[in-house]
Amino acid sequence: MDELYIPKHFKVEDIEEIKSFINQHDFGTIITMEDGRPLATHTPMILTEEDGEWTITGHISKGNAQWKTFEDHENTLIIFKGPDAYISSTWYEDENVPTWNYQSVHLYGHCRQMTETEMEADLIKLLDKYEGHNPDGATWNNLSEDTRKQIKGIVGFKVKVEEVQAAYKMSQNRKEDDYQSIIHELGERDELMDEEISREMKRIRR
Repeated sequence: MDELYIPKHFKVEDIEEIKSFINQHDFGTIITMEDGRPLATHTPMILTEEDGEWTITGHISKGNAQWKTFEDHENTLIIFKGPDAYISSTWYEDENVPTWNYQSVHLYGHCRQMTETEMEADLIKLLDKYEGHNPDGATWNNLSEDTRKQIKGIVGFKVKVEEVQAAYKMSQNRKEDDYQSIIHELGERDELMDEEISREMKRIRR
């Protein structure tokens, strides 16, 4: 099995941290294979833990042919990605090369296609997560029967997670002066995901 390359400075092994990361960055990518060619779809997913075992569930459009690979698919890869940012080496005290900071979690497991009953239960959980705070939100019970019938146009997947790989490449290998300089410069630049990377760097260095 191919593995996410993770130098020891950047490897994350705290299971609670990884679960929290997935729950906060749950719009992921599911990758399967068909005749030696990788197929990938970006979609929201749900992590469920029961008796110490993890499962990832989600759905894609029936018009997306990737669903035909779901049943009994081994070594399914799911990727969850956090913020990322370019790090200039001019921010270091000594000369070095530029790099990129990022957060990523890779999960490998066995995939199968969900039944319509399972998929409905999964959709209820997903809608409750994002709409449940609003009494008039688009939760399953608030949808019309006609809208609910659109479930016929999607296919659900369920992946039993067998391996977890997580990397936070956040300049942990830099000395303290360089580390603080990076945080400062990210704040000064303030582009794209700079603020998120800066905030995460402060959190993991505490």
